[in-house]
Amino acid sequence: MKSKSEKNILIAFILNLGFSIFEFIGGTITNSIAITSDAVHDIGDALSIGLSYFLERKSKKGPDNKYTYGYVRYSLIGSLITTLILLFGSCFVIYSAVNKIITPEEINYSGMILFALIGVVINSCAVYFTRDGDSLNQKSVNLHMLEDVLGWVVVLIGAIIMRFTDIKLLDPILSILVAIFILINAFNNFKSITYLFLEKTPNNISIEDLKNNILKIDGVKDVHHIHIWSIDGYNNCATMHVVGEDYVKLKKLVKEELEKYGICHSTIEIESVDENCDEKNCNPTYQHHD
Repeated sequence: MKSKSEKNILIAFILNLGFSIFEFIGGTITNSIAITSDAVHDIGDALSIGLSYFLERKSKKGPDNKYTYGYVRYSLIGSLITTLILLFGSCFVIYSAVNKIITPEEINYSGMILFALIGVVINSCAVYFTRDGDSLNQKSVNLHMLEDVLGWVVVLIGAIIMRFTDIKLLDPILSILVAIFILINAFNNFKSITYLFLEKTPNNISIEDLKNNILKIDGVKDVHHIHIWSIDGYNNCATMHVVGEDYVKLKKLVKEELEKYGICHSTIEIESVDENCDEKNCNPTYQHHD
C-alpha cells in the first residue's frame, strides 16, 4: 500500500510530465524559444520527481541483513537530488534573467498569458497534492512544484503588466526575485539533509534536557555516553549508558522517557554503581565506586 508521500510524489510526477509535454508541443507550434526552453527544464523536473518517486517506494522496505535500519534513507537521496536540481536551476534562472536585463528580447505577451494561466492551474494542483506528507523527499518535491507555480504566477503578472506598459525588464526582475526565494528555501532543505547524513542531534532535542529528565527517574544515578541521531528527520534513535541497579525497571522507565522525544529506537546499556565505564570519552558525571 502506498504511503501518503509516495502517492503525492506520483501525482506530482504525472502532472509535471503531462504539462511538460503539452508545453513542448505548444512551444513548437508557436515557435517560441522561451516556452520550448522552459519545457525542457520542466521535463528535467519531471524526471527528477520520477526518481524521487522510485526512491520513496524503495525507502518503505523494512530492515534486512544489508540495511539493518531499513531503507528509509533512500528517501533522503531523492530529496537531495531534487534539492540540488533546485539549487542549480535557481542559479541558472538568475543567470538567464541577468542576460535578459542586459539584452532585452521581444516577448509574445498573448502566448505568455495563455501558457501562464495553464501553468498556474496545473502546478497549483501539484503543490496542493504535495503539501502534506511524511518525508523530506516529499517536501523537496513540494518545493519543486512551488518553484514552478511561482514562476508561472510571475510570468502571468509580468505578461499582463508588460502588455499594457511594454516594460520588458519586469519579466527578468520578477524571475530573479522568485529564484532567490526558492534558492534560500532549497539551501535550508539541503542543510537539513546534510545534518541527517552527518547524524547531527535533531534540532528539537536538547541532550541536556533529556539527561536531566532521565536523572529524575527513581533509581538512576547517572546517564552518560549519550548519542542521538535521526534516520530520516522523523524516526530518531539513541544509545546511552545508564547507571543504576534495577536493570529491567530502569530500562523500561528510560525508554518511556525517550519516547517523549520522538525516539523510536534506543539501545540502553545499564551499568552498576560500582562498575567503571570502559568507553573512551564517555565523561561520566557520576563518580563510580572503586
